[in-house]
Amino acid sequence: MASSKSLKENFLCSICLHVFTKPVAISCGHSFCFECINNFWDTRDRYLCPLCKEEFHSRPLLRVNIVIADMAAKLQKAVEEKSSGTSEQAAHGNVLCTMCTAPKLTALKSCLVCFMSFCETHLEPHQKISALKKHRLINPVENLESRICKTHDEPLELFCRVEQMFVCESCKSNDHKTHKIVPLEEEAQMRKTLLGIEKKHTDQMIQERQQKIQEIQNSVQASRNNAAKALSCSMHMMTAVVDYIKRSRAELTEVTETRQKRMETQAEGFIKGLEEEISQITRKNVQLNQVSLASDPFVFLENILSLTITPPQVKDWSDVTLNSDQFTVQGVLTELETTVMREISMLCDPDFKEKQRHAVDVTLDPDTANPYLTVSADGKQVTHGDRKRNLPNKPERFDHVHNVLAKEGFSSGKFYFEVQVKDKTQWCLGVANQSINRKGDIRLSPKYGYWTIWLKKEHDFIANADPAINLQVMEMLQKVGVFVDYEKGQVSFYDVDARANIFSFTGCNFTEPLLPFFNPCANDGGKNSAPLIITPVEYKS
Repeated sequence: MASSKSLKENFLCSICLHVFTKPVAISCGHSFCFECINNFWDTRDRYLCPLCKEEFHSRPLLRVNIVIADMAAKLQKAVEEKSSGTSEQAAHGNVLCTMCTAPKLTALKSCLVCFMSFCETHLEPHQKISALKKHRLINPVENLESRICKTHDEPLELFCRVEQMFVCESCKSNDHKTHKIVPLEEEAQMRKTLLGIEKKHTDQMIQERQQKIQEIQNSVQASRNNAAKALSCSMHMMTAVVDYIKRSRAELTEVTETRQKRMETQAEGFIKGLEEEISQITRKNVQLNQVSLASDPFVFLENILSLTITPPQVKDWSDVTLNSDQFTVQGVLTELETTVMREISMLCDPDFKEKQRHAVDVTLDPDTANPYLTVSADGKQVTHGDRKRNLPNKPERFDHVHNVLAKEGFSSGKFYFEVQVKDKTQWCLGVANQSINRKGDIRLSPKYGYWTIWLKKEHDFIANADPAINLQVMEMLQKVGVFVDYEKGQVSFYDVDARANIFSFTGCNFTEPLLPFFNPCANDGGKNSAPLIITPVEYKS
C-alpha cells in the first residue's frame, strides 16, 4: 500500500505545491489547480505546460475533474486538521511565500521567471525539475514585476554603466550593444566597495569634526580657566597697586610734612640769628646817633674819644637760602598718571563707554572714492574690485591710492565712530585733514595730514606716525573704534570687543576740519574681498 506521503504527492499541484483545488487536466496529461494554470497563462504571451513546456496554439478549454477534486478535498481536509495548530512563521518585514495558503511561511527564494516567491517546501520543484532548475532564483524580494524589462519581458540581470540603468539580455544586444554592460552582482560589488570607501571617508570626517568639537570645547574650558586666572590676577594686582599707591601717598605726605617742618625750623633759626644781629647793630647805631647829636666840635670830639663801641658779632648771610623747590613733584606725578592710564587703557579702557557716547553718524562720500572702490548705496560699506570703473576725475577723488573719505567733517569737540574689519587681511583707518592731497602717490603720516593705523599681511599692525610704530595687538580685530578729541589734539583707536586702546596720537595741532578716512586695500585675488563696514555704535550705559 502506498504511504500517506506518496499519496499526498499525487494530489499536489506542481505550481502551488498544495493539494489540488478544482483540479483540471490539459491535453499533455498534466494536472493543475484551475486558478494556478489560468494565472500562469495570464502572465505569458504563449500557452504552454509549466512542467513539460508543450506549447498549445490556443488556450485549452479547462474542465474540473470531479473525481480527483473530491479525493483532493478529502486529502486537503486531513492536511488542514494536521496543520491547524501551526502559526504563520513569517516575521514582520519578511517576504512571504506566494504559494502558501494560511498560514504563510517565510520565502527562501524568489523566481524571476515565475514572478513568485517560495518557501522551502514550494521551492523543491525548482531544485528537482530540470526545466525549473533553469529559472533565475534570487534572494526573496517584494514587487518582482519591477525586476522585469518592460520592453522585452526578461529579467533585469545586467547594468549599463554608460546610461546608469538596469538592462536585460535583449537590451544588451540592441540599444546597449556598444555600452559597458556588467552583471548586477559586479556593479553592486563595485558600488559597495566605493560606498565603503566613501563611508570610511565620511566616518573620518565625522571623527575629525568630533575631535575639532572636543578641541574647541577644551579651548573654551582653557579660556574659562585663563579668564578666571586673569580676573584673579587683575584683582590681586590692582589691589596691590592701589594699596601701594595708598601707602605711597601716606609716606609722601609724611615725608613732605617732615621736610616742611625741617625747613620751617631752619628758617626760624635763620630768622633768630638775623634778629640777634639786628639787635646788636641797632644798639651800635643808637650810640652813634647820640654822639652825632653834639653841635660843638669840642664836645663832639670829646664824646667820640670817650665812646667805646663793641663791634656786633655778625656773619655773611649772602649765601644762605632755603630750597623751596624740593616739593615740585607735580611733573613726576603727572607723568606717572599718564603712564598708568595709558598702560591700563591698553588692557581695557575704563573710559571707553564715555567715548562711545560721542558717536556720530558717518557716511562714505562716493565722489572721493578711488575708481577701483565700490561704495554701497547707503554709504556704509566700501569694497575693492578687480576692475577700474569709468568715473569722472573730480578734484576731490583719489586717483592713485585706494582711499575714500566720509562726507561729514568735524572741526571741534569730540567724535567717535566704529568700523567692522572682520575677515580682512589688509585695511587702513583713521582721520585726515580736509585739505589733504587726493592725487598721485600719498604718504600717510601726521606731517601730511593723516592720523591712521594700518593692518598689512594679515598680522602686521602699524601706526602711520613719523617714524612708523609697530603695534602689538592681542587678538585679530573684528571691529575698530576711532575717537577724536579735537581741542585736546588726540586721535585714539580701540579694539571695540576688548574695549582696549590700540594706539593714540597725542599732542596733535588740528587747524581745519577732520574727515573720517578709509582704505579697504587691494582685493588680493579674493583673500581681502570683505568690505569695510561703518556700523552703528551699540552704546550701553
